[in-house]
Amino acid sequence: MNRINELFQSKNKNILSVYFTAGYPEAETTVEIIKELEANGADMIEIGIPFSDPLADGPVIQQSSQQALAQGMSLKKLLSELTSIRQNVKIPLLLMGYFNVILHFGVENFCKALEKIGIDGVIIPDLPLEVYENSYAKLFQKHGIIPVFLITPGTDETRIRKTETLSKGFIYMVSSASTTGTKSGFDHSSIDYFKRIAGMSLKVPVLTGFGISNKSTFEQASQYSSGAIVGSAFIKALDKPGSLSERIQGFMRQLRN
Repeated sequence: MNRINELFQSKNKNILSVYFTAGYPEAETTVEIIKELEANGADMIEIGIPFSDPLADGPVIQQSSQQALAQGMSLKKLLSELTSIRQNVKIPLLLMGYFNVILHFGVENFCKALEKIGIDGVIIPDLPLEVYENSYAKLFQKHGIIPVFLITPGTDETRIRKTETLSKGFIYMVSSASTTGTKSGFDHSSIDYFKRIAGMSLKVPVLTGFGISNKSTFEQASQYSSGAIVGSAFIKALDKPGSLSERIQGFMRQLRN
C-alpha cells in the first residue's frame, strides 16, 4: 500500500504536511531538511521542484525557487540527491512542481525515477484533470505514483466530484483564490468554503493549504479537514538565525505545541 494511504488510514485528523523548495536555503540541504522534518513531527513532506515561473506561488516561494535555481538545483539533481532517502525516511514524500519541467524531463522517465526512489505522490498544479485522465493516469498507476489535485473556492461541485473520482490519496483544498503565503487567520468566506467542502462528505481525505502559518491557523484549518499543509511560513523559518536543525526544531515546536 502507498505510504500516503497508510498515513490517512492510521490518522484522520491534524495531519501536518510541510512544503519546502529543494535546494533552499543552501544547495545541499534538501536531504537534511527532510530528515529533520520527520524527526520533528511532520506527517508528510512535499518537496518543491524549483521553477522559473511558479504561477500559483506567492513571493516567498518564488524567491526560494529563484535562489535554488541560481544555486544549481534542477529536477535531475534533486532525483539524484534523493536516491537513498528511503534508507532513513519512512513518512510519505511527494514532489510538487509544474508540468513543463516534468514534460521536459519525460513523464515516463519521471514516473520510473520516482518509483525507484520511493516517492509516493506528485502535486502538479497546472496539469488539468482531463489531460491526466486521458494521457497519464495509466502511467502513474503503473508506477504507483499518486497524483494530488487542487480545488479552490471557485471550483464547482461537479468539478469537485470529478476530482474526487480521480484522487487516490487526498485532495488539496486551496484556502483562498490567491497565491501561496502566510495569513493571520481565515475570514468568514474561507470558513464557509471549508464547511461546504466538509459537508460534501468526500470519499477521499482533504488537506487545507495556502495561508497556514502558525498553530492557530493550523488548528483552524484542521477543524474542517484532515489536516493542513504549511509552506511559506516554513521557508521563512529557514531564513532565521541558528543552525538548520535549530531552525526546523523551533518552527515545528511552535506549530505543534
